[in-house]
Amino acid sequence: MSARDREAAVRRMLERTPPPVPPDLYADVVRRGSRILRRRTVARRLMWLLLLAAAVAFAVWAITAQPWVEPPSETTPPLTGW
Repeated sequence: MSARDREAAVRRMLERTPPPVPPDLYADVVRRGSRILRRRTVARRLMWLLLLAAAVAFAVWAITAQPWVEPPSETTPPLTGW
């Protein structure tokens, strides 16, 4: 098949009338789209809530454990009773 034959075939396909679209298709598409947007919004809010909960949990752990404080040395016993 030459390039001209392919071009002619494409032109014939483009010049045909499109198949009929069901009349209730628009309502279905709008309903599905709004449902998808609601789900995305809920998922986004849940992710922010999870991030906030993780940040609060980390802050509480850091306050109670104080990982920045050096632990006391336990390698030598205290000098008492000399």
